[in-house]
Amino acid sequence: MNRVLARCFCYVSKSMSARQKLEAQLTENNIVKEELTMLDSQNTVYKLIGPVLVKQDLDEAKATVSKRLEYINGEIQRYETVLKEMERKSEQHREVLSSLQQEYQRAQGQAVGKA
Repeated sequence: MNRVLARCFCYVSKSMSARQKLEAQLTENNIVKEELTMLDSQNTVYKLIGPVLVKQDLDEAKATVSKRLEYINGEIQRYETVLKEMERKSEQHREVLSSLQQEYQRAQGQAVGKA
C-alpha cells in the first residue's frame, strides 16, 4: 500500500511540475500575443528556427501563437483533470489505509485481552 501511495505522490509531483512549466509557457505566449497585436503590416516579424532568424508573415505569426495558446490551455486542463483524479485516488487509499490500521488495532486489542 505504501508503494502505491509513493508512486501516486511521485506522479502528482511530476504532473504539478509539468503544469507549472505550462503556466510559464502560457504567460510567455500571452505576452507575445499582446506584442503581436501592437504591430502592423509595416513591421517585420522573425521566427527563430535553430540558430537562424527567418522572416515570417505577421498573420502567420499571430495564428501560430493562437494555436500554441490553445494547445497549452488544453494541456493545462488535461493536467488539472489528472491531478484531481490522483487526489481522489489518494484520498481513497488514505481511507483504506486508515480502515486497515483501525482493524489492526482492534485485532491487537482483542489479542491482548485473550492473553
